[in-house]
Amino acid sequence: MQTRNKFMDDISQLMTNAMGVAQGAKDEAETAMKSLMDRWLADRDFVTREEFDAVRAMAQKAREENESLKARLEALEAQIGS
Repeated sequence: MQTRNKFMDDISQLMTNAMGVAQGAKDEAETAMKSLMDRWLADRDFVTREEFDAVRAMAQKAREENESLKARLEALEAQIGS
């Protein structure tokens, strides 16, 4: 028959509690770091992907319109020159 050692039980309980405290500290540190990064990013004027894509589409459309107008202008200049 095996008897339980009170000292070993206490050490086991202490280690279990220490692991719980360490996990809580890890979670707290992760939350604090995430909050810090969120605030830092919010302070910057970063645009969202959707905003970036919308502006890129507008720029592409403007380029296409410029090319069209350039071709029209060249055609009109050619008519005037002849």
